[in-house]
This record gives sequence, C-alpha cells and structure tokens, in this order.
Amino acid sequence: MKKYLFLVLLLICSTLIAQNKRVRLDPIAARDTALFRKVQAATFQYFWDGAETVSGLARERVHMDNIYPQNDQDVVTSGGGGFGVMAILVGIERGFITRAQGVKRLETILQFLETADRFHGAWPHWWNGKTGKVKPFSKYDDGGDLVESSFMLQGLLCVRQYFQNGNKQEKAIAARADKLWKEVDFEFYRNKQNVLYWHWSPNYEWKMNFAVKGYNECLIMYILAASSPTHGVPTEVYHEGWAMNGRIKETKTSYNLPLNLKHQGNPPNGGPLFWAHYSYLGLDPRGLKDKYANYWDETVNQAKINYEWCVQNSEGYKGYGPNNWGLTASYSVKGYAGHAPSKESDKGVISPTAALSSFPYTPNESMQAMKYWYNQMGDKVWGKYGFYDAFSIHHNWFQPRYLAIDQGPIVVMMENYRTGLLWKLFMSCPEIQQGLTKLGFTSPYIKK
Repeated sequence: MKKYLFLVLLLICSTLIAQNKRVRLDPIAARDTALFRKVQAATFQYFWDGAETVSGLARERVHMDNIYPQNDQDVVTSGGGGFGVMAILVGIERGFITRAQGVKRLETILQFLETADRFHGAWPHWWNGKTGKVKPFSKYDDGGDLVESSFMLQGLLCVRQYFQNGNKQEKAIAARADKLWKEVDFEFYRNKQNVLYWHWSPNYEWKMNFAVKGYNECLIMYILAASSPTHGVPTEVYHEGWAMNGRIKETKTSYNLPLNLKHQGNPPNGGPLFWAHYSYLGLDPRGLKDKYANYWDETVNQAKINYEWCVQNSEGYKGYGPNNWGLTASYSVKGYAGHAPSKESDKGVISPTAALSSFPYTPNESMQAMKYWYNQMGDKVWGKYGFYDAFSIHHNWFQPRYLAIDQGPIVVMMENYRTGLLWKLFMSCPEIQQGLTKLGFTSPYIKK
C-alpha cells in the first residue's frame, strides 16, 4: 500500500513538474547558424540603417524601388517602432551594433516618444517622423491607438529591464522608458465599459467604436492594461471584454490540430499568422495558461495548421509546399491583405515573416523555408533588409518592398528561438507577473 501511494505521489509530482517546466527549444544546427545570423542581421538593418533619421524610429514602409504613391517615406509607426526597439536589443546582444550605439539610438527614440503627439498617454498608429505630428491612419483614426501603443510598450519594458542595472546613462534610459509606460491611461480607453477600445480621437472621440474582443493580435494590450501600476483596469475588463464572458473558448480542429480559442472573424483554420507573433514578442507563451487556453499549444498549432494548409495546397497555387509556406497580413498582389489558411483569405501570396517569425513554433519547417528562399530564389525575394515583405510564384509577382510591422517580428522571434532574450526580459517585469496572476494566468516565470 505504501509503495502504491509513493508511486501515485511520484506520478502526480512528475506531472506537475512537467506542466510547469518551460518548453526547451532545440538549438540551431551548426551548419545553419551562418544563414540564421545573416538573415537576422540583414533584417535588423531595416531598423538601424533604414530608420527615419530624426525620430530614430522604424519607417512604416521602405520601398527599394523608391515608388511611394502616398508620399509617405517619412512616416513612422508606433507598433513597428516598438518591434524595432526590441530589435535594437537583439542587435546589441548579437554584436550587430555596440552597446553605446544602441544607447544613443534609444535616447533619440525616447526623446521623440516623449515629445511627439500622444493622447491620454497612448501614441497614434502613425506620425510624421520629422515633426512628431500624427498622420491619420484613416479619417476618424487620428488620435490614440492603444493596440499599436501596446506593441511599443512591450518593447519599452524590455528596454527598461535590459538597462535598469547599467551605468548612469543606461539607468536614465530605463527610467524614461518606465515613465512612458506609466503614463498610458488604460482606464480611459475603457470608455466606461468592461472592454478596451482600440482608438480615441481628439476630434471624433469614440467614433471608431472598436471594442477589442476575442482572439487576435491584441492579447498583449489586455495584459498590459491589467498590469499597469498607475492606470490599471479590473479583471472584469479582461474576462467580460476580451474573453466575452467565456465565449472566447471554442474548439476547432484542422489537420488533427485543435485551436481552442475563437479567432476573430471565425476563420475555419485560424487567423493570419501574425496573431501568433505580435503579442508573443515579449510575452512568453511557453507554459502560459489561463482558464481559456494553453497559449503555447495555441500558437504552435496555429503555425502548424498554416504550414499544413500550404503543403496540402487545396487551392492549387503554384510554388506552395514544404519549402514555401506562410500566410499572414502583408503586401499582396493588389494592395494589402490579411492572408490566412482559407479559400477566401489565401491569395497565393507567401509572406516570409509568417514562417520566419514562427521559428520557436516550427523550427524545422521555418528553417526549410528560409534555406529555400535564400538559396534557390535569391534576389527575387532577398534584398538589403533581408527577405522582401511578400511574393507570389503563382502570380509571378515579386516586389522589392518592406513593412516595419513584418520585419520586426523576424528579428525578435528568431532571437527568442535562439536565446529567449526578449521573453526573459519582458517576463521578468514584476508588474507583468502581478498582472498575469491577477487575470488568472499561470507561467513558469511566476513564483508561487
């Protein structure tokens, strides 16, 4: 009887340890490290050499053909800029730049963020990089964008953690980043409801009327809102708003892989793959769970379904296969599109960021695609700042253009796969751990 009880206890303990143990990612094969570094380094340069010169921030877009129909080459972006801030930390760690160079650039960026247009602490989606004045994203979207601001805050918190124990200059950077974080009024963006609103305009107020509900790229916004030490929101905002009183929990299965969250728009095989990237540049999904989902399983399965859709290629697009996959929001044959694994949303366009930013989830499949694009397709898809934003073999469409919000996750998620750098920094924030606990999350980073 004692032996039986001992075995039962041993099994329970082993199960609990396994559940709480952070997923370990396999190291990069030695034969692949040179290409891995080359891709990461070239993509990083988008945020370094390619940055707008006054603000220091990432340009919204860089067109190597120098064709800008909207004359927007000096427009900078808060979300993509936030990804770029994280990329600078990667650049320091990888030796692409010196620590002193990174500090100097971050001082320029912080000066811009402190003085550019803000709305109840939140930044707009776009600014003119030369002036800091908002550039409307659309007619009524000319004020605060809480989602894009959250992407920036995710980066600034990583900056704070990275430099907080540095020299006097570095500690000053950490303090400035912390101040900006604490000035964002998440409570205001509730609009007196138990949900967060994406936009607010000084001219049109809540005209956009975009309450953010259900699973997409915005999980990070709710976690930051719950974690804010100055303008935090109560737990009901997450559970009633984002989780829709539990209706966010809905299981669908594709290729024998379950997705347990209701993806916005109810797509049959999951949304565009950036939904598995943007919130998780800092938020480590390994072992991250709440009553709605296991977020590692959700992100891994979304990436694997995306891969399987392209391999199975039910729509018969030329070029699709194990070497050439990845559907997400990006440039498209006609304008911009949210490519996803469905008959309606698959346009025959591959976006390299989809596979490359999924390295933590699909390392073998991502490596296979990266090698094929670089070694076999070459200059058709590769340029000064790494792989171009999107292309289509089927439509014979190759465009030498980049978007910040697609390049950034490549640098960051490749580093998270390699070392977990940004995950460790973000998850080390005491207020993030407290916010996650407040919302009912468990994570290996949270000490009980």
